[in-house]
Amino acid sequence: SEADVRDALADLISGLRGKVAVACFASNVARMDSVIRAAESAGRRVCLVGRSMHRMAAAAKSVGLFVGIKEFLTDQQAGAAADNEVLFLCTGSQGEARAALSRIADGTHQHVKLGAGDSCVFSSRVIPGNEIPIRNLQNRLADRGVRLYTERDHPGIHVSGHPCRGELEQMYRWARPQIAVPTHGERRHLLEHAAFARDLQVPQTVAPRNGDMVRLAPGRAEIIDEVPAGRIYVDAGVLTPENGDALRERRHAAFNGVLAVSVVLDGRGKIVSGPLIRALGLPADDDYPMDEVLDDLAGEAEQAFGRLKGDQREIDSEVETALSRAVKKASQRVWGRRPVVETTVLRV
Repeated sequence: SEADVRDALADLISGLRGKVAVACFASNVARMDSVIRAAESAGRRVCLVGRSMHRMAAAAKSVGLFVGIKEFLTDQQAGAAADNEVLFLCTGSQGEARAALSRIADGTHQHVKLGAGDSCVFSSRVIPGNEIPIRNLQNRLADRGVRLYTERDHPGIHVSGHPCRGELEQMYRWARPQIAVPTHGERRHLLEHAAFARDLQVPQTVAPRNGDMVRLAPGRAEIIDEVPAGRIYVDAGVLTPENGDALRERRHAAFNGVLAVSVVLDGRGKIVSGPLIRALGLPADDDYPMDEVLDDLAGEAEQAFGRLKGDQREIDSEVETALSRAVKKASQRVWGRRPVVETTVLRV
């Protein structure tokens, strides 16, 4: 429980010397409270670092939380205090580039400096997908001589901030809602939450997907429509969907590489020059250098052109399709992938 985390943090922090920083989610006010009280029990005053920490602390105080704790130190007061009398409560436990802890690790934070003899406690868990930025952050701190403490080597300094079934049940008993609409988690989480609400006698439940429009009233709550949903990118000043054609093609080119094929034909449909092929983003080695690879691909393209009938050679699109298919097929044999192939037909 969170009470166990408070005890574990108090035991850990009381044994540390030098400056101490603790990283946690600012949105978890209960954890902020645990860190603050653990720090005070160890004889340290708390300095909040990061806009989110200041914003959440102000919100917590406005609704009557954080009762019985000392005033937070300002940046200037923390700088003037002895190292073993201050604890910095920081944002950035997931390695976010602009968060306070990342700037501390880079040595660019205006007020907070950590180095040899200091400690940093990660009262958080690694969210899947954030492994690399967190590892890089911790390595940068370690390079400065900062001793790191995580849940892996100090079990008990973190517990999930998400409520369990018993806590959810208590919430429903307090609120006694007529409608439950789960909105956070994967699909199986939403369905299970809706089923749990029904077990607790909530009259109506809706488990929407992203983009579903839910009507709560009048009448029964239900899904009545679907609206566009998903990430929108700003690409060269243009709003474009995450899975739009432009970005999809760019990802395909980045992964598979690009081949540009050009051929010059005369008025009788015969090759005057080429096919000439250029490669971008594709590998080669000493045993099979790129010049030889491209020559072989050009040979495949020339053979494909030779298989075209006379009337087909007069249509640029027919020539482009034939050459592109041949080059893609040959590329599959060479690299095990199908690069983007752009074929240009010139006529003289």
